[in-house]
Amino acid sequence: MTDAIGELLPPDRLMLTPGPSSVHPRIYRAMSTTMVGHLDPWFLNMMMNEVQVLLRQVFRTENRTTFPISSSGSGGIEASMLNPLEEGDEALICVNGAFSQRMAEIAERTPAKVTRVTAPYGRAVDPDDLRRAGKGKKIKVIGATHGESSTSVASPLDEYRKVADELGALLVVDCVSTLAGMPIQVDKQRIDICFSGSQKALSAPPGLSPITVSAKAEEVIRNRKTKVQSWYFDLTTTMNYWGKERTYHHTPAIPLLYGFREALRMVVEEGLEARWERHRLNQRAFLAGVEGLGLKPFVENPADRMITVTAIHVPEKVDPKRVQDQLLGEFNIEIAGGFGPLKGKIWRVGLMGHTSQRRNVLLLLGALENVLVSQGYRAANGAGVAGAIRVYSEAGAGVVGAAR
Repeated sequence: MTDAIGELLPPDRLMLTPGPSSVHPRIYRAMSTTMVGHLDPWFLNMMMNEVQVLLRQVFRTENRTTFPISSSGSGGIEASMLNPLEEGDEALICVNGAFSQRMAEIAERTPAKVTRVTAPYGRAVDPDDLRRAGKGKKIKVIGATHGESSTSVASPLDEYRKVADELGALLVVDCVSTLAGMPIQVDKQRIDICFSGSQKALSAPPGLSPITVSAKAEEVIRNRKTKVQSWYFDLTTTMNYWGKERTYHHTPAIPLLYGFREALRMVVEEGLEARWERHRLNQRAFLAGVEGLGLKPFVENPADRMITVTAIHVPEKVDPKRVQDQLLGEFNIEIAGGFGPLKGKIWRVGLMGHTSQRRNVLLLLGALENVLVSQGYRAANGAGVAGAIRVYSEAGAGVVGAAR
């Protein structure tokens, strides 16, 4: 029976989705190194320490409690909502897309009273709406998604912090699609709990959710009256595994941690500011190309747009799924469509981490034009690529990211 099952040979795709992104060869090499046990002194004392040192630099924090949870980004949401909220608490959750809605759904499974503060898809939640929703209430947590990758909307975290200060609340932020690709500075922005995912702008394989917890939030969690609903995501125990005690909690995904360490090393080598600028430049070039093709971004206000993920309206008389299938089948490029109320209405393109490169921008624009024209869409010959090249030329060869 097993003779019929051949060697595993996945296709080598160019992943331009909102996640996962393509993985750098250095990370694959790190993951292929020798396996050790999760209680091995080398792993406990050096490997784990180095991951935490690097992760603090990427989060821009000095928080003691900073480590990767063994889970997807959704596990980060679970940990961030279940740990601070208990019976008698109140929370405000900003909802403007599928993943912020997931945060609200998870918060609503706690005994706390949760209020959703909403905005239409394509817009950020207005800080004044958040302020009004919390007026006269004792709010413990405000939850927000920095980059809502289902719509490509970025949220105004600094404004949310002001509201949290007024209400005396902890600020919990989902930066799954933004960490290492868009500016996020946990200590400077005074974010109390911030979590991400390994597979997006960090360009490591999926399976880890890095999290950092402020001293204030850690004190709140340790002073809970009741146990956290989830044993696995109870930070009071995982804090000890990643703390000085190194008390056994679970068997982590050791090869994933090898790759994650290398991904963090690559971020620090490049420098966060340089990395942020690379992502900005490539997104600007891509948007110029999109407009050159006569397409429109889904998010109208440029100030509300994510840098790492861009949503585009599907033009009339074009089959969105057929475009995606042709890009995959003819050019080996994967992009994503919309889902939920936006299914069939938008495409979502991720230019994050290792995939945020000029050659990928130009390749996608050329391929997209080819595919659209094959469906009868009218586009000026080469206008998309020309628009992107114009941005790169104006930026100059010396600009970080222009030649990547």
